[in-house]
Order: sequence, then structure tokens, then C-alpha cells
Amino acid sequence: MSETARDPSDPKRQLRRVMGFWDVLLFCIATVLGPRWIAAAARNGQSSISLWILAAILFFVPTAFVVVELSTRFPEEGGLYVWTKEAFGDFHGFIAGWTYWIYTVFYFPGLLLASTAMSAYVGGAGTAWLAENRTFLLAGSFAMLFVAVFLNIIGLQIGKWLQNAGGVGTYIPLMMIVGVALLLWSRHGSMTHFTWTAMLPHWNWDTVNFWPQLAFAFAGLELVSAMSEEVRNPQRTFPRAIFASGALIALMYIAGTVAVLMMLPSEAVDPKSGVFQAITQGSTALRMAAVGVIAALLVTVGNAGGVGSTVAGIARIPFIVGIDRHLPSAFGKIHPRWKTPYISILVQAVISGIILLAAQINDNTRGAYQILVDAATILYFIPFIYMYAAAIKLYVRPDRRENRSAVVIPGGRLGVCLAGGLGLFVVGVGIVLSFIPPGDTSNKLLFETKLIAGTVLSVLLGLVLYYRGARQKTAHQAG
Repeated sequence: MSETARDPSDPKRQLRRVMGFWDVLLFCIATVLGPRWIAAAARNGQSSISLWILAAILFFVPTAFVVVELSTRFPEEGGLYVWTKEAFGDFHGFIAGWTYWIYTVFYFPGLLLASTAMSAYVGGAGTAWLAENRTFLLAGSFAMLFVAVFLNIIGLQIGKWLQNAGGVGTYIPLMMIVGVALLLWSRHGSMTHFTWTAMLPHWNWDTVNFWPQLAFAFAGLELVSAMSEEVRNPQRTFPRAIFASGALIALMYIAGTVAVLMMLPSEAVDPKSGVFQAITQGSTALRMAAVGVIAALLVTVGNAGGVGSTVAGIARIPFIVGIDRHLPSAFGKIHPRWKTPYISILVQAVISGIILLAAQINDNTRGAYQILVDAATILYFIPFIYMYAAAIKLYVRPDRRENRSAVVIPGGRLGVCLAGGLGLFVVGVGIVLSFIPPGDTSNKLLFETKLIAGTVLSVLLGLVLYYRGARQKTAHQAG
């Protein structure tokens, strides 16, 4: 429908379809692929290599099939929120949408801290110490958040270029890191002695908290579907872009982890910025220090794109929930000039900033980062439970057979149950394991208290807003 033919009173119909295949593919790479997850995997050691493969087979592939089916059957703005509402009704749709949105107030600070820590390596080894400097991390985090929010408020036709740059700026430097590692190995050998035994999964209570992070690192393919009504021909674009980006992401997680371990022993890897520890050390040893600087510059852009893509996608959830009046109606407003859900974006940014500051209280930078990661993982996996369950429940709906534009999970009922069941198992285990503090946590009681309080209060706040909205909606309909 043309812009002039759209009803100006309908907020959804004011949105503009500006994203094509490459925009969606690079959006997915910018959203999902994170150098910090490679650093965390390298820190965990060689066993991460087999864990990446298991996570890809048991979680990433089934999730890609579920997302492609649901996004092509229901190509509506709101994505996961809409799918859950279709399967289980308004209340469960709200809980899925709320936890999916509120997780970002924990996710953004962790992403911002890691991204700023990586940018410290732009100056090479001489500025690497800034990666642990609290003032630098906070200042850089707020600057990056401001840029991402500003560009997404002024319009996706502008903001999408940040996401596109993010996808390119994430993938190319990781390819550079793999290249530096191979060159260093050919000249000096590997810092890590790889063996089949060491690469197998190991049960270790000191590192069990890390395992859910692998699944979390593979999550995010569903985010772009929240912007379905801003994508050109979504039922054709989504399958091609999601499967292609998924293959590129899985390959780079494995290759990147091996590359870091070739250049650094696992115990020396910083879980936030270890990728750039490795490339700085490797490029210096090869007398190619400029390579490390260029990679750090590119990934700084890539990380900004990752923040921007998450801001853009997640903001559409409270926007649609606000239109449905389960959140204050202000969330459903479109900016009169730029046609973006600006209220949702601004609220998200303000809460993230508050959480970023609160996480620093009585904790070191690594402890604060870990709490943010675990809280984000727990809240994020709650709507994933709904997503997999929705795929199973909606299997019987006639539209699955009648909609010729839908790309469905192969294998019929068995295929759907297998994909959904694997996803449910992985996220269920991930939630439980996220509550276990890392082995080197100095104050486990404080860690648990912050984590439990943050997740419980987040869900309770959502319930309060839901019942408030339900009463107002009932009163409005009665009036």
C-alpha cells in the first residue's frame, strides 16, 4: 500500500517498508554475532568448541526453523508477541512481549560495557588498560547508547545503515582475527595445545554458569520479525536472510574461538574484550600492529550497529502492546515527522541507563557485567519458551497448510515437535544454570540477591502494568 493511501490515524500503517534482503541479513549478523561471546567461549577453554557445535545443532538450527515458520505465517509487526497472542491469548502474549522487552534493560548495559571495553583497543596496546577503567566504560557506554537511540528515532531508513555497518563491522574484523591467528600459527605455533579430549564438553561447577551464554549468543534471529511491516516482501525475504545469516554466524563463532585460543591461553582471556587482547598481541608479535587497530575500529562500529539493531527491533514490541492498550497508550505513538515508535525507544534507553549505573554498586566491572548477562539471559528465555510452545500449538491451525507463502518446518508434526521440544529443553536448562554464580564470584550471596531481585521485580512490574492496562481497556470499551 502506498504511503498516501494509508490511514494516518493507524500508527502501524504509518510505518515504512524500507528493509530488503541485505538489510535483514546484516541486521541478523549485527544482532546475533558478538565478539564478546567469542571472548567468553575462549575464556572457558577448548571445550567451548564442541559446545558451540552442540548449541548450533540443538538450539540454533531448530530456532531458525521455528522463527522462519512463524514469521512467514504471521508477518505482522510485533513478531514474538503476536505469535504468543495467537497461540495463548492476550495475557500470555503480554508476558512474552514484556519479558522480551524488559530483558534489554539488562542486555544493553552488558552489551555497552563489552563494546566500550573493545573500543579501548583502538589505540593498540597503549590504551588497552582502559578496558578495565570504570569511568571510561561508563562514558563510552552512554555515548554509544545515545547514538543508537538518536539514529533509530530519526527513522529506520537512516537507522538501518547503522545496522548494516554493524553487520559488516562485526564480520570483517573477526575474519581478520582468524587470518592473524593462522599466520601467527604458521610462524610461531599455537599458544594452546588442542586435543580431542580437551575439546569435548566438561562438567565443571566453576564454569557451568557460562553454558547458557552459548545458547544466548545464538539467540536474536527472531528480533527482525518484530519489524515485519517495515520489511519488503517479508515472506520471501525472511527465510533467505535468516538461514544465510545463521550459517555465517555459526561458522564465525567456532572459527573465532579457535583463533583466540591460538593466540592466548584461556586463563588470560578477558570475557568482555578478549578478542582484542588476542588480535593486539598477535598483530604486535607479527609486527602488524595496525591490523589490530583497524579491527578494533571496525568492531567499535559493529558493536554500535548491534546496539542499534536491538534498539530498533525490541522497541516495536511495547509499541504494538501500547496499541493493544496493555501498556500505556503513549507507547503506541508514532513520531509525527520520522514515523518511528519514539516513546518506546526513549523509555528503553532511560531504564537501561539506570540499570547500567545500578549494576556498578559494590561490584567490580567483571562482576557487574556477569550479573547483567545472567539477568538478560533469564528474562530473554522466558518469551522463548512461549515461542517454541506457540509453534507446537499453532501446528493444527488451517493456515499452516493453506498459506502458500509460509515456509514451514519440514517433517510435519514430528518436525515441529522436535524443533520446538529442543528449543524448550535448551532454554529451560539455560534459565536454571544462569542462577548458578561463576566459580570466581567473590560474593555469591550478593550475586544471587541482585540476580533474583532484578528478574522477579522485572516480571512483577510487568504484571502491575498489565492489570492496570486491562482495567483501563475495559473502562474504555464500557464507555
